[in-house]
Amino acid sequence: MDTRESEGAQPSDNTRVVREARGLFAWILRFKTFEALRHPDYQLLWTSHVFSSMATWMDQVTRGWLIYELTNSSFQLGMVRGVQALPILLLSPIAGSTADRYSRKAQIMIAQVVDAILYGLLAILIFAGNIVPWHVYLTAVVMACVQTFQQPSRAALVSDAVPKESLTNAIGLNAMMFNVARITGPAIAGLIIAGWNTGGAYAVQAIFYVLAIIWTIKLRAEERAAAAGHGHSGHDEGFLRSIVEGWQYSWRNIEVRTGLLVTAFASLFIIPFNTLLPVFARDLLNVGAKGQGLLLTAMGIGALASSVLIATLGDRLPRGMVMLCGVGLYGLLVVGFAVCPWFSVALVLMALVGLCHVASHALVQTVIQTYSPREMRGRTTALFHMMQVILMIGGLIIGAFASWVGAQWAVALMSVAGTLSMLGIYLAIPRARYIR
Repeated sequence: MDTRESEGAQPSDNTRVVREARGLFAWILRFKTFEALRHPDYQLLWTSHVFSSMATWMDQVTRGWLIYELTNSSFQLGMVRGVQALPILLLSPIAGSTADRYSRKAQIMIAQVVDAILYGLLAILIFAGNIVPWHVYLTAVVMACVQTFQQPSRAALVSDAVPKESLTNAIGLNAMMFNVARITGPAIAGLIIAGWNTGGAYAVQAIFYVLAIIWTIKLRAEERAAAAGHGHSGHDEGFLRSIVEGWQYSWRNIEVRTGLLVTAFASLFIIPFNTLLPVFARDLLNVGAKGQGLLLTAMGIGALASSVLIATLGDRLPRGMVMLCGVGLYGLLVVGFAVCPWFSVALVLMALVGLCHVASHALVQTVIQTYSPREMRGRTTALFHMMQVILMIGGLIIGAFASWVGAQWAVALMSVAGTLSMLGIYLAIPRARYIR
């Protein structure tokens, strides 16, 4: 009798825990900062993005550390990112149109499956002792291809999953989650690399992508995107025309154009300093892979704080001035990091860098999606993600520059150029200052 009573009490305890968890979640959703999570499809997208973002940020440490171990070359640190530029450059216009025409959920699913397989394959090669540099380069290129199709589809699905008045909040929440992953992912990768080498890190990244796939499967099948209504008659001509229409709209719309220019200059001159973090961590600050993970974690803490502001304040921010001033300050802080010889001070500078980094990414994305009609969002978002090509070119340039003048001078000089470019936009496009 006692046994049955104790067994019968267990479900009651579990039910109480579930009810308390649901109550806590409902209480959290009462805050304006989390309002977009009240929509079920957005909850699923957001949760899926948690796991894929964690893997992405772990890869920022793992891939760079792996290629540096294999080659001991700062130039190849830039090259391993630079080789991803070509597929993004060639495929982004196509990806934007497919996001506006075909199943966005299917494109995300395919990309996640491919990423999970490639991460698992890298882990096997490393544990078997058969990894060579061309494996790292080839998987980087293939991942760039599938990510190119995933990103505009995911961004457009976010727009579909929430009403317009919650869009800025949803993008801010995505940035919050992405920066939580920025905080935890690199630190986890650094710890795993220190204990089980890069193979262990890639194995965990593969598991995270499997979890992302599980949550993406639960998404309901979306209605065909608006642009799909063009049908199949004259399909090739219509497809090419839709790409050109996206470019034309992005250039004519002053808000979208300004956002793209801010991201382009930041991606070319300032953000590529991340490419050389293994050099700073191992050779200049003497803190190793674990230290590199902590540097990226500090940057993520700053970016998380900035993301909370975007999610909470939303459209009340003077987004034009925040973009220009934030990226301008970003460049100056990176200069300070480049010449800093103390790890503790470098951590503080990286946190401040993260605070400004969101101005060049999440805030720009809110502007682009806010000022783009639904039928254009896949294409304008694809152009935004094409800025990764410029980022990778910047990584290639800074790697070559560092092999000539050293990592510190390369980072400092390019970051100064980035700050000056924000001043140029401020003077050349006066309306950019008044973007809300």
